[in-house]
Amino acid sequence: MIMSHSILFCGTPHFAVPSLRMLLHDDDFEVKAVITQPDKPVGRKQTLTYPPVKTLALDHQIPVLQPENINTFLPDYIEKHPEMKPDFLVVVAYGKILKQAVLDLPNIAPINVHASVLPRWRGASPIEHAILNGDATTGVTIQIMSAGLDEGPILSIDKIGIGAHETAPQLRERLSVIGAELLVKTLKEPLHPVPQSAEGITVCTKIKKEDGNVDPKTMSAWQIERAIRAYQPWPGVKATIDGHEVKLIEASIEPDPSAIAIACNENTTLYVTMLQPPGKKPMKATDWQRGLRN
Repeated sequence: MIMSHSILFCGTPHFAVPSLRMLLHDDDFEVKAVITQPDKPVGRKQTLTYPPVKTLALDHQIPVLQPENINTFLPDYIEKHPEMKPDFLVVVAYGKILKQAVLDLPNIAPINVHASVLPRWRGASPIEHAILNGDATTGVTIQIMSAGLDEGPILSIDKIGIGAHETAPQLRERLSVIGAELLVKTLKEPLHPVPQSAEGITVCTKIKKEDGNVDPKTMSAWQIERAIRAYQPWPGVKATIDGHEVKLIEASIEPDPSAIAIACNENTTLYVTMLQPPGKKPMKATDWQRGLRN
């Protein structure tokens, strides 16, 4: 009889939910506790809201820990509660960098589910940057964590193609499921870590609000169309059209008679089908343009 592996699971957003769910429903694993970020105020009313991972954990009566600083909290917690020391520390989009003292805690290894084919797009926003840069493929990497940002050895990889019109939320949803399946499969097999290649390394930073500001005079239609897909739902893409600042919701680089044509850099044209004026709901771009003329 194979003994189940004990898990401490670190994760926060919806991307981490499929991985936690698969671990919870597999008898080969025992999730001892879930570590997630503190509840945060959301929306106009600033309603205090659980992270998605916390909701799933509570539904399964799994203890939830929400430290402000995991690096100072977890080593002390394990020392006081040695029965919680895990075989694997599994990290899926937790949102904080873990220091070596935390990475040294598990009996077997600290494991990360990363949404790119490492070493391409190490860092905080691999999905957005894969779309922004027009990558044809991406994937999920299961790796052993190291102190360096996403620099640890690779255990397994699953690659997928990126759809020509795929948005970041759509791609994130696909990768979250693929990552969960690959995680469980990898942890059930003997670990064979392979050092990352020294070639093809790219690094991406956190997305900032101002990244969504685009300018057709300096950017090509390709660049803006990719930004519209990558920056959903946040920060969104804003541009000035006919002297009016609007949020671009949907656009294409293919001619479209139901769109408004925007001249862009490099002699390219962006065809905008949906946009959102300030303080209003999204609307057809042609309806918005017609309203300006009336």
